Amino acid sequence: MNTAATPRTIRIHPADNVAVVVNDGGLPAGTALPGGPTLVHAVPQGHKVALADLPAGTAVRRYNVVIGHTAVDIPAGGWVNEQRLVMPGARSFDKLPAPQPPAELPPLTGHTFQGYRNADGSVGTRNLLAITTTVQCVAGVLEFAVERIRQDLLPQYPNVDGVVGLTHSYGCGVAIDAPDAIIPIRTVRNLASNPNFGGEVMVLSLGCEKLQPERLFPAHAIPIQTATDAPAAGAAGPWEVPTVPGRETRGGVAGFGAVCLQDDQHVGFMSMIDSILTQARGHLERLNRRQRETCPASDLVVGVQCGGSDAFSGVTANPAVGFATDLLVRAGATVMFSENTEVRDAVDQLTRRAATQDVADAIVRELAWYDAYLARGQADRSANTTPGNKKGGLSNIVEKAMGSVVKSGNGPIHGVIAPGEKVTQKGLIFAATPASDFICGTLQLAAGMNLHVFTTGRGTPYGLAECPVIKVATRDDLARRWHDLMDINAGRIASGEASIQDVGWELFQRLLDVASGQRTWAEKWGLRNDLVLFNPAPVT
Repeated sequence: MNTAATPRTIRIHPADNVAVVVNDGGLPAGTALPGGPTLVHAVPQGHKVALADLPAGTAVRRYNVVIGHTAVDIPAGGWVNEQRLVMPGARSFDKLPAPQPPAELPPLTGHTFQGYRNADGSVGTRNLLAITTTVQCVAGVLEFAVERIRQDLLPQYPNVDGVVGLTHSYGCGVAIDAPDAIIPIRTVRNLASNPNFGGEVMVLSLGCEKLQPERLFPAHAIPIQTATDAPAAGAAGPWEVPTVPGRETRGGVAGFGAVCLQDDQHVGFMSMIDSILTQARGHLERLNRRQRETCPASDLVVGVQCGGSDAFSGVTANPAVGFATDLLVRAGATVMFSENTEVRDAVDQLTRRAATQDVADAIVRELAWYDAYLARGQADRSANTTPGNKKGGLSNIVEKAMGSVVKSGNGPIHGVIAPGEKVTQKGLIFAATPASDFICGTLQLAAGMNLHVFTTGRGTPYGLAECPVIKVATRDDLARRWHDLMDINAGRIASGEASIQDVGWELFQRLLDVASGQRTWAEKWGLRNDLVLFNPAPVT
């Protein structure tokens, strides 16, 4: 941010009675704010300063939303932080605004990228061999095999971008028939069909686990719960499976192949590895024949997420992502925003923006289910904010939510999907997921994400092996210090060097470039976070 002597603050809305300090290192006590009070306290960068006297019990407004009430008297120029605020209760789901969706955004045409067209019509931004697993027990064997594939096989298949092992902690020692078990099961299943894997499904199993390959990819029908069909927590919906015309299939899955380590044919560890490599060759040969082709921007399925958030997230990076979201939706693409606890306090905004009453009802149903899930663990939405969030100026989850939801842009919300489901429509979609970076990313991958946008203020080296991740920094200081980890610097918005629209268009073009093969910093360094399943079902 601006390191000049001139003190700078940002006030989001004229009705706000606090502003955020922009200057690197914050501002010392005694600083006179231009057109405002003199600081009574030193205020760190990103933290709030009172613009008027705020007696105890006063509503504190940011984004023209009450983010809390003062617990003590705070004078004009005083530091407003979490210790001095009482967080408001959660918004009731009763009497929420009925849908009053904004007008559909005007079409945006002529934007394309170079992608990999799949037989089912989806498009990959990368050409990867993925090997999924039915149980965590095989993870070590898979890790060994993946390294062998990288070293010995991939050089023979230059059109294949890489190989990834879809390991997870599920599959055994779990209540496999519990109602909520549908969430991790369909997540593992749908992960394997991500567009970046080209319809090639390779499965590694142990043999004795509860989640058998036949259950993961059954020969006839698989349970798929839809948000509109399943109001009850974890209730199963219609039983159906899509098939891919013109491809050899097993259980509706194209290019299916499985290796079971407990099969009698395996004598010794290297026998297992040889079987995996033999199976992998067939998949690699088919993947290697794929070529990039010109695809419209409407084939993008983008997941947006934030992590390591700070007070600038809702000022710079997230609004820029929201602008890019609107551009993508105008171009006919699919954009998923998520993070239940980070939009919960904006539920009235969401129902108002819902395209239909059914969509509004689905939003409420998913958020209410998550409230109940947290209550079972004797927690609530306030458990979301981290020490880093607070150090970065976010006082509580209400303030965080107001800055998080702006990633969704300004258009109508067209649909809702429950955790682990695959997205099947275009437009702006609320993918109901936990806010955990790793679980959210995993569920967005399972939904069909082929490109990921991740904003951060405190900084995180987060990356995914399965999908490119474009990292957007909220602050100049972070972008400068982590110059070879952040792909885009939205901090220029706070320092006055660029507008939200400027950075939004930059991000939109970067999305097309990365979808066409340009590597992100996370890809260049090989940063790959583990996949983490959301499993609210019991562990036995």
